[in-house]
Amino acid sequence: MSLAVEPLALPEVLLVTPPRFADARGYFTETWTRSKFVAAGIAATFVQDNQSLSTARGTIRGLHFQLAPAPQAKLVRAITGAVFDVAVDLRHGSLTYGRWCGATLTAEGGEQLFIPRGFAHGFCTLVPDTLVAYKVDGVYDRGAEAGLRWDDPDLAIRWPIETHEVKVSDKDAVLPYLRDVAAGDGGAPFDFGP
Repeated sequence: MSLAVEPLALPEVLLVTPPRFADARGYFTETWTRSKFVAAGIAATFVQDNQSLSTARGTIRGLHFQLAPAPQAKLVRAITGAVFDVAVDLRHGSLTYGRWCGATLTAEGGEQLFIPRGFAHGFCTLVPDTLVAYKVDGVYDRGAEAGLRWDDPDLAIRWPIETHEVKVSDKDAVLPYLRDVAAGDGGAPFDFGP
């Protein structure tokens, strides 16, 4: 069986579901096989794995990205629980600049979201005690990290929770709005490199 790959509203962002082989004991799945992902059009060379635990429903992490010289593509999945995972196009000159797309990722379903370089990424936990793992194709670089507000009215992300349920870090709560960092001519100020 091969990977199920579905382009989202931003077609470079891909929802990937590896096959599962189940029996009375549970299931087995290959969450990452380079040759299969390359055949599906995902040729990123992942160099770091990250993991986060969010204990409360409504935890939003993001919207995060890294600029040049250390941009990152990501492959995100829920190990336990469920998230609504979001990507925002920040590529200069893109026809979909400033637009977002999202998908629900569950431990039960095994879905993964591939987010290319040039996109901001964030997720919202849908249940308590959600464990998220993601691969990145560039190592973490504090000097290159950047972000946008989760509640940016110009992005108008439709998070599947009520505002009073939202829990964000102090750092994420003060991230800028896209309009506050966008160039005066409406172009994208973000440099993700070649």
